[in-house]
Amino acid sequence: MSDESEKPKEEVTLTTVMNRGREKAMGFFDHLEEMRWMLIKCLVVFLIFATLIGIYLQEFNSALLWPLHRIQAENPAIHLNLITTSVLGPFDVVINMCLLGGLGLSAPFMLFFIGRFVSPALNEKELKVVLPLCLAAFFLFLFGASFGFFVLMPGALRISLELSTLFQIDPYYTAESYFSMLSKLMLGVGATFEFPLVIILLVWLGVMSTAFLRKYRRHAIVVIAIIAAIVTPTPDPFNMLAMAAPLYVLFEISILISARVEKRRELRNR
Repeated sequence: MSDESEKPKEEVTLTTVMNRGREKAMGFFDHLEEMRWMLIKCLVVFLIFATLIGIYLQEFNSALLWPLHRIQAENPAIHLNLITTSVLGPFDVVINMCLLGGLGLSAPFMLFFIGRFVSPALNEKELKVVLPLCLAAFFLFLFGASFGFFVLMPGALRISLELSTLFQIDPYYTAESYFSMLSKLMLGVGATFEFPLVIILLVWLGVMSTAFLRKYRRHAIVVIAIIAAIVTPTPDPFNMLAMAAPLYVLFEISILISARVEKRRELRNR
């Protein structure tokens, strides 16, 4: 009785949970069964969030209209109500909201299920790297999508409205074009903000070095400017600079983290 009470309790962490699937060897058909259940779990979580968005569609729609309402508040004399020119336009908007919103909200759970599935193929060292990378990937994507929603989308609408006023054009935005632009911008910026993880991973694998990154810093600035010009919805320099600035900051942060990765690797090799 005393021996059992003195036994240290296992600390339950995310790594421990991921490791529980590694305790027994599995055959080919066992892996297929695990994959099937992993895909089912991902689909169920996606359907749950997509259904919730469908139930609270009006509230979700109001939240997505925030950039438009902000520009409307800055220009109260101009009415910026969305219109549609197609019978199926509202259906397209609803489908896009449920699909993209459900995918974005279920992404953390999907990453966890995928991590549980691939964990038996990873050793302890790789598992300790994969988990932080998955978490960092999610938060970087969330930060990029939020940046696109709160900064770039209002900026694009503001520039469009100013040009419409300059050329005496009445602005009538369709719901399809608004939500299509918003979804592409959030997904595009969110995906672009993942590039520091790629750099850190290449340095960890030994494919790239911090000396290489510092040597070609000017080239990186040019590449960042090109990416910012492609991702931003409008060709104006203001939005491009607004996009390029955080990308360059992330590039410098990735260099600092990569330097720490190299130092740790050198200490292990001694």
